[in-house]
Amino acid sequence: MKALGLLSGGLDSTLAVKLMLEQGIDVVAINFTSPFCLCGRGGCGVVEVAKRFNIPLKMVKKSEDYLKLIRKPKHGYGKNMNPCIDCRIYTLKKAKNYAKKIGAKFIFTGEVLDERPMSQHMKALRIIEKESGLEGKILRPLSAKLLPETEAEKKGWVNREKLLDIRGRCRKRQIQLAKDWRINDYPCPSGGCLLTYKEFADKVRDLFKHKKRVKIKDILLLKIGRHFRSSKNKIIVGRNEDENKQLLKLKNVSDYYFEVPGYGSPITLLQGPKTKVAIEKAAALTARYSDSKEKKTMVRFGKKRLENSIKIPALDDKEIKKLRM
Repeated sequence: MKALGLLSGGLDSTLAVKLMLEQGIDVVAINFTSPFCLCGRGGCGVVEVAKRFNIPLKMVKKSEDYLKLIRKPKHGYGKNMNPCIDCRIYTLKKAKNYAKKIGAKFIFTGEVLDERPMSQHMKALRIIEKESGLEGKILRPLSAKLLPETEAEKKGWVNREKLLDIRGRCRKRQIQLAKDWRINDYPCPSGGCLLTYKEFADKVRDLFKHKKRVKIKDILLLKIGRHFRSSKNKIIVGRNEDENKQLLKLKNVSDYYFEVPGYGSPITLLQGPKTKVAIEKAAALTARYSDSKEKKTMVRFGKKRLENSIKIPALDDKEIKKLRM
C-alpha cells in the first residue's frame, strides 16, 4: 500500500513518516521548498530524513503562483502575513496531483490538532480538506484518534489503534517518541516561516505595495542587506562580502548598483526611478556604510558596470533612520 507523506523535515512530519513505516506502508515523501523558510540548512534537513528512512523524496518549489496567494489569501492572514490555511490548501492540491501520478492511495501529514492556532484547529482542518478536494482522505497519524476516521482507516489500509491522540502545543510526547525511535536530529522543530515575523512581513507588504509583478527573486532580496524606502525607490545595502555577492547575483537588469572604490565597501542596489535625488541617496548610503572617512566620498555606479561616479558626503544617521525599513 503506497502513501504520500508531506515531509517538512521537522519533528512532527518525521514521526508521521515513522508511524506509517511501522505499519508497513510504502511511503513516498514530498517536500515544498519556500522562499520564506527560516531554516539555514536548505530544505530544513528533509533530504537527511528521507535518507534515514530510505524513502523516495520529491521536492517541489513554491513559485510565482504562490506569491499571488500571499498577496490576497482567501482565508486571510495569521498574526502577520502568514496565510496558513491558504498555504496548506495550495500544497495539498499539488500533493493530490502527485499522489495520483505515483499511484498513492492516500496522503498523510504531520499535523497535530490545535498545535498551530490558525491552521490546525478542527474547523480549519475541515476547510483545508474540503477546498483541496481531499475530504476524508488526509490521514494525520499523530492526532488520528481525535479526528474522524479517514478512508485509509475505514478500508483497513492502516490500523487506527496504532495511531496517536496528540493534541495541543506541548511537544513532550513527540520528543519522547523521537527518543524511543532514536531520532536525534530534527531541524526546525517548531517551524520556521519568515511571514510570521513582523519585520519581514512589513518588507513583504512594502514590496506588494510598490510592485505589481513580484518574482521569487524579489522575495530572496528581502532576506539580505539593509533595506531603505525613499518614495518610489527601494535601496538595499549589503552588510558583508557574502551579501554583496548575493546582491549582484539577484539584481534586476534595470537596477543600478553602487560601490566605493579603494575602500571596504558595500554593494548597494537602487530599484525604481533613477532620478538625481534617488541616485544621490543611494550613493550617500553607500558612502555611509563604507570604510571611507572622507568628508566627500567618491562612489561609482551603473547598470552593467560602474561607469558613472559621484562625490558625496555620507548620509547622516538622522536621515538614515527616516529611510530605514
